[in-house]
Amino acid sequence: MPYGRFLPGLVLAERFYRDAVEPLVRAHFGEVPHSAARIGSGSEVLGFDTGRSADHEWGPRLQLFLDPDDTRADDIRTALAEHLPKVFLGFPTHFADTEDEGVGRMEVTDGPVRHRVEVTDAGTWFDRQLGFDPRGGVTVRDWLGAPTQRLAETTAGAVFHDGLGVLTAAREALRWYPDDVWRYVLACQWSRIAAEEAFVGRCGEVGDELGSAVVAARLTRDLMRLRLLLDRRYPPYGKWLGSAFARYGELVPVLRAVLAATDWRAREDHLATAYELVAASCNALGLAAPVDPITRPYHSRPFRVLRADRFAAALRDAITDPSIAALPPTGTVDQLHNPA
Repeated sequence: MPYGRFLPGLVLAERFYRDAVEPLVRAHFGEVPHSAARIGSGSEVLGFDTGRSADHEWGPRLQLFLDPDDTRADDIRTALAEHLPKVFLGFPTHFADTEDEGVGRMEVTDGPVRHRVEVTDAGTWFDRQLGFDPRGGVTVRDWLGAPTQRLAETTAGAVFHDGLGVLTAAREALRWYPDDVWRYVLACQWSRIAAEEAFVGRCGEVGDELGSAVVAARLTRDLMRLRLLLDRRYPPYGKWLGSAFARYGELVPVLRAVLAATDWRAREDHLATAYELVAASCNALGLAAPVDPITRPYHSRPFRVLRADRFAAALRDAITDPSIAALPPTGTVDQLHNPA
């Protein structure tokens, strides 16, 4: 890492706000009503940053939210560029261009800094991040159209000051799906598993070990996302899915064994163990009538499956909102691709 000793990005952001950004704004503009946070994109928002993160779009950065009628946004951006320290806690505040358009990297400069203090208003930020402003309410369509990565980025991170009252309530409104939406999302995730669970054995039976392994890897990913959803955690995108999943010590070695297996029967056995563990966790939530979590043959074929469609059906039967119950089994934007 080229600059300083690694400091978690959220810690750095809060220090940057309290010790540099807020005092500078107050000195040049007086008491400016604002909110401040580090949310949105970036590994530090989810708590997964390391020294490696410093090679792009990591460093002293945050969002400064103003009232939409406050006309000083451009002046504040300029004042920050001209008066922020060139280096803060050992980290440059200037972000130089890289070969990738729109991506910056910390670099010391002699001139005004191209800082990463995003001066904006809450409505603009939420619309760009989610496609809607949660302060006006969150519809079923909003929930289903928001990628879980974006929801995670919005509800994780940290709020340093909410003088405008625009962040805390909005983030709380997005903390998790309403129960019937949650049931629907879980049902659709189980349906994804149901669509492919017999294929691990079927591919193997015809000598297609590669195809069997590919299906098993897809099922592993779907099980990981499902387990996070059961725990009221928005699954992050692929880079951080395993990191978010690491807390499930009972499941991690089982799923590793699935991916390491070179024989379809071993692969299927490990998947069966994972199915039963996740199924038991689903039953424990009490969101639907309990379903037998034991694996079984796939109809008359000698393939060991959970029959995940049973869990999908139980969850859909428990939905009380007619408009949600009537939705097709396509799920959220993350679940739209049907593996079958």
